[in-house]
Amino acid sequence: MATKHSADRNSKWNASDIGDQRGRTAVVTGANSGLGIATVDALARAGAHVVLAVRDPERGEAAARTVNGSVEVRRLDLADLASVREFAASWRGELDLLINNAGVMNIPEAGTKDGFEMQFGTNHLGHFALTNLLLPHLTDRVVTVSSGAHKMPGTPRIHFENLNLTGEYSPVVAYSQSKLANLLFTLELQSRLAAAGSSVRALAAHPGWAATGLQSRDASVLRRALMAVGNRFVAQDNKAGALPTLYAATQDLPGASYVGPDGFGEMRGAPTLVGRSAAASDPVSAVRLWAASEELTGVTFPRLESEQSQSGTPQTVSV
Repeated sequence: MATKHSADRNSKWNASDIGDQRGRTAVVTGANSGLGIATVDALARAGAHVVLAVRDPERGEAAARTVNGSVEVRRLDLADLASVREFAASWRGELDLLINNAGVMNIPEAGTKDGFEMQFGTNHLGHFALTNLLLPHLTDRVVTVSSGAHKMPGTPRIHFENLNLTGEYSPVVAYSQSKLANLLFTLELQSRLAAAGSSVRALAAHPGWAATGLQSRDASVLRRALMAVGNRFVAQDNKAGALPTLYAATQDLPGASYVGPDGFGEMRGAPTLVGRSAAASDPVSAVRLWAASEELTGVTFPRLESEQSQSGTPQTVSV
């Protein structure tokens, strides 16, 4: 349910501006900690029923007990396409909001269960498959969490010739590629939704610098140390970091919008519409990435009826 588009100059937008979410159902991936649990808590407090989609249900249940509102926990491992398919196949009824929040950052080289580089496989391919499999149930929007890292280091690009970065792996390059992929995915998803006549919207958001456990898994001891200092003196907390996602999830914004903090360097502040790199705005790359993602996951864009969002009638999904 969308509420006011923006706050006035003297009152920065915050979680109290979300508006009444009663009667709405949301799925938040990676919801047991950090930005995820802050997002869940804000939506549940506003009246939504929120599903915590987590790899470890025990940790998810512990997190759910901290939330004041209607929540449930379901298992989802984005690094395992069988788990993604199982989660989507078990869904019944309408889904108003899907928030693709889960992610890994700058980790040592590793592979998913299906053999993809872990950051690209989890941050992009897992969410790509999940979104397309759930689209027949969706009635409002998809929000995918990206990062300012899509602009660095150097000039990030999608390594179409070597998406797994085999033989040239760099934790930072892999993370930047996955976050660039999130934005290109949002761009092409919105294009396909519009072409299908669907009222569902695809948007993206980034938290700025938010102090969460994500940075503690960095492959570099030096980066971990620097990030620990930054988390203490520069970063905002997870509740503030979740605001761009919540803004994208609840405000009346155009499809393909990108939301981030309004402060210096987009590191902290109130949510606002922000820009993205030229590489993240390239429709040709977006189409090419979509085709590669379909081939890798075996999941394609579903057939949608133009009045799907009003009827709520699920349609067939190709897998």
